[in-house]
Amino acid sequence: MSEDALALAPLAGRRRTRDRSDEELLEAIGAGDEAALGALYDRFGRVAYGVALRILRDQALAEDAVQEAFLAIWRSADSYRRERAKPSTWILTLVHRRAVDLVRREDRRRGDGLAETPQALATAVPEEALLRERRVAVQSALQALPGEQRQALELAYYGGYTQSELSAHLGVPLGTVKSRMFAGLTRLRELVPEQ
Repeated sequence: MSEDALALAPLAGRRRTRDRSDEELLEAIGAGDEAALGALYDRFGRVAYGVALRILRDQALAEDAVQEAFLAIWRSADSYRRERAKPSTWILTLVHRRAVDLVRREDRRRGDGLAETPQALATAVPEEALLRERRVAVQSALQALPGEQRQALELAYYGGYTQSELSAHLGVPLGTVKSRMFAGLTRLRELVPEQ
């Protein structure tokens, strides 16, 4: 094999990894393929960070959540089942769970120091409790939506995708994305009334 062919061999491998479907990448990760994990991160890292940041509202914590989620993907990719969920849904669910876990951990950590300032706590608690209650109601309502509507809304609002980007990412016409989002938002308004 010539030196040029040897130099191009890693690039060809990376290209093949990038060309794999999400499902194929998860299978490869389950078999210990680090390049497949890198390719999956390249595809979903931005969206995953957007989901985590919207939940945590802290860049460092959002980065931690994404890192922990991709570590979980590395460890449990062999447990992914195509018939249960799309890879994007499975991945973003892992990110969401890690972010929520970090919120809870931070709440507990902050709760230890807040015991010393009961007056400041008295004014902040009702507002935070309402916000938390609202967040839980919205997340619960999202779970009640049909999968395609939920996916479009989560990618748009948590992932930061525009409708045009969603159209390209999901491989559906722009009008379909718009109708899914409209129907999903309409149903969310019914499930979570204004307060």
